[in-house]
Amino acid sequence: MSVGDYYSLCQRYRGRAVEIVTHDGRIHRGIIGDVDNNSVYLQPLSRTRDLGGFGYGWYGYPGWGAGIALGAIATLALLPLLFI
Repeated sequence: MSVGDYYSLCQRYRGRAVEIVTHDGRIHRGIIGDVDNNSVYLQPLSRTRDLGGFGYGWYGYPGWGAGIALGAIATLALLPLLFI
């Protein structure tokens, strides 16, 4: 898929829980909070893995994780509601 395809997909899934696998094999799970021309921003699903309950990145607001470059996405899949 192209970057434009992932941009459209992320826009369509905004507010939904997703799993993103990047080309380097890293797995990111979270709720899509925002998408721009270069990145998708995820709210972490679990507050136990981030820094004291607060995420890092996304304009410094607590609870938001770092952005993922659209060009780094290898796969993107919706997570079932039971996973959350």
